[in-house]
Amino acid sequence: MSETSGSTGRTPETHVIDFRAAEQLLAARDPRGAVKLLDTVIAAHPENTAARLLRARAFFAAAQLRPAELEFSVVLEREPDNAFAHFALARTYERQNRPDQAKRHFRLAAALDPNPRFLKAARFDS
Repeated sequence: MSETSGSTGRTPETHVIDFRAAEQLLAARDPRGAVKLLDTVIAAHPENTAARLLRARAFFAAAQLRPAELEFSVVLEREPDNAFAHFALARTYERQNRPDQAKRHFRLAAALDPNPRFLKAARFDS
């Protein structure tokens, strides 16, 4: 990999800083700002699953549900055992009023990780 990415002169270190800043923006309830930073990180490192997961969370927080769904799906293609990604995708489906798809991913999340929040959402008793 070259020292810089593209013509912007951005270095791998700059992308790490952008990723960390995006985490802070998301925590500060600025998901659109986080998405903007993550777009540059992902353009330079499309294989970076952590950046994609953070961008998916930012899309979800910004109520951009279709982009969130697509990004969570990319994460799950790469990490099918990522319980949080299943849970978050299920929440995305839930907000899109797609209960059957939501239920499937809630249950996958709970099966992969017995986190009480995942188990409650899975509603195995129904």
